[in-house]
Amino acid sequence: MKLGLVRSAIASKLSLFIFVGGVGFAVDAGLLTLLARGFEVNVYAARLVSFTVAVAVTWLLNRTLVFHREVDHAVRKRVEYGRYLLVQICGGLANLAVFVSITQHYPQLQPYPVVPLFFGSLLGLVINFGGSRYWVFKQRRVAR
Repeated sequence: MKLGLVRSAIASKLSLFIFVGGVGFAVDAGLLTLLARGFEVNVYAARLVSFTVAVAVTWLLNRTLVFHREVDHAVRKRVEYGRYLLVQICGGLANLAVFVSITQHYPQLQPYPVVPLFFGSLLGLVINFGGSRYWVFKQRRVAR
């Protein structure tokens, strides 16, 4: 495959991955805001719930839209989801570190948790795409 085609394929996957991430962000941010502001749940507890729901949504979407050709059907969905969850936890921890850092350094943003969530999500994107593409949804290569 020529380099231009490889770049195009990666760019296409990244674009879809970002779209799915946008859906996940909307789920995450919407639920976080609803819980933190609407129900006055502690912002960190609300973040844990919103993250968990967003992971399930993005796994299903990434599996069916972004990496559908790479899905290794020999791998059980439970194992694949476990890998995906582990990657998301790594991305989520990086995301959370940014989120906590911003909310602690700028406490005036705590009533608006979507702002630090956005910046944390950017770092999470890099970690999550790499892990998903190169580990979670990587097809087994058959020896020839």
